[in-house]
Amino acid sequence: MHDDRPHGRKRVWLRRAFRFAGLVLILLGLVLLFWLRGALYNRFVRFPREEAAWQSLRAQRQTVADNAGWNEYRGILHSHSKYSHDSEVPFEDILLAVKSAGLDFICLSDHPIAGRADFNLQWRGLHDGKLFIPGFEMKEGIMPFGVASGIVLSNETDSATLARQIAANGGLLFYAHPEEPRDWDRPELVGMEIYNIHSDFKRFSSKPRALVPDLLLNQGRYPEHVLRTLFSQPVDFLHHWDELNRTRHITGIAGNDCHQNIGFRGIYTAAGTIRVEDTSPKTLKEFRLNWLTRPLARLAFGPLQPGRMLFHFQLDPYERIARFVNTHVLARELSEPAILDALRAGRVFVGFDMIADSSSFRWFAAAGTNQTVMGETAPFSKETRLHALSPLRCRFTVLKDGSVVYRQEGRAVEWAPPGPAKYRVEAELKVLDKWVPWVYANPIQLQ
Repeated sequence: MHDDRPHGRKRVWLRRAFRFAGLVLILLGLVLLFWLRGALYNRFVRFPREEAAWQSLRAQRQTVADNAGWNEYRGILHSHSKYSHDSEVPFEDILLAVKSAGLDFICLSDHPIAGRADFNLQWRGLHDGKLFIPGFEMKEGIMPFGVASGIVLSNETDSATLARQIAANGGLLFYAHPEEPRDWDRPELVGMEIYNIHSDFKRFSSKPRALVPDLLLNQGRYPEHVLRTLFSQPVDFLHHWDELNRTRHITGIAGNDCHQNIGFRGIYTAAGTIRVEDTSPKTLKEFRLNWLTRPLARLAFGPLQPGRMLFHFQLDPYERIARFVNTHVLARELSEPAILDALRAGRVFVGFDMIADSSSFRWFAAAGTNQTVMGETAPFSKETRLHALSPLRCRFTVLKDGSVVYRQEGRAVEWAPPGPAKYRVEAELKVLDKWVPWVYANPIQLQ
């Protein structure tokens, strides 16, 4: 029997309201679960399995002894400091990051200040055992390293003259961001980035929402794995590099593009507001607090004291980006001339060391007792053999003038090349039944 009394009608409407609210909550929960489905899978399945696979690989590492008489040094190139408009990291903090990442050297690449690249501005030489080499990221991708002290280059100078000035003053000209238009016929060009982290970031910037669920759910526990989701094999860069090397010598390096500027922080101001800024640094928004939001902010962030940082999120800490990928060089000593000489010659390989340390990877040609390492030239003969040695079991891929000619799994490969050409090797690690790029070595020329 229907209850028409006022209290009865209220109970009916309350029940309906609760049912509706419950239905809305269930729907919102389902929508949230659908949105987080990939991140949830990553947190409970993919990332734990991936981490276990990385740890297993690292435990199997065996250093390769043969180094053909060279010393190996690991470093990063294309790195920004407080002198760049989009970074605020002081050199003291960069030194700590270099130490923490286990690096030997760093090649800087600040943006010019008011159009001027002053090679007296940055740290230079050994600082607590770590080598700093000055450099700048200038117009049209021009990225000079090691220009002599006292030299100031201008971004207003035409590119052809600028390239000549770099070479005349002892610097090496590399191109950053090879995805952009470049003058690839420039005679002073020494090398190019065959990988750049920022290129992967740009790919995600067109669809930033794809990364948000992992940032919210997994950044705290699996920051390295979240960062690795950005990785895309640089197929186009490698193809272009091979094309250039058919007619000239171009050294391939990794561009870490360290900025430490992809992050957010909130600061309580003397005016009683919360200023939210990114770590470029640039102010994004300033929030005024009222009688309701002030106690909520105090509950969420603790004491509201002027100048206190209330929260800070950073996707790209300097040390993490520095460990993501490294450029390994063979040199006689840890000095600026020796490292620049190795970079010029191409005694270089790129290793994605965040997964597993690629140090002591070797790529060389041998004929009798003569050894020729990557970046160098040797005469071809029937006795010539190409060798790759790895501290981990991997899949080697040998390329002749950019085309795949041989593939083998293991810790070592010995292969007889069919004739004169430029030969380089790639190595992949097997992670969760998938071959993942690990090492790109510069080519050896047989002639």
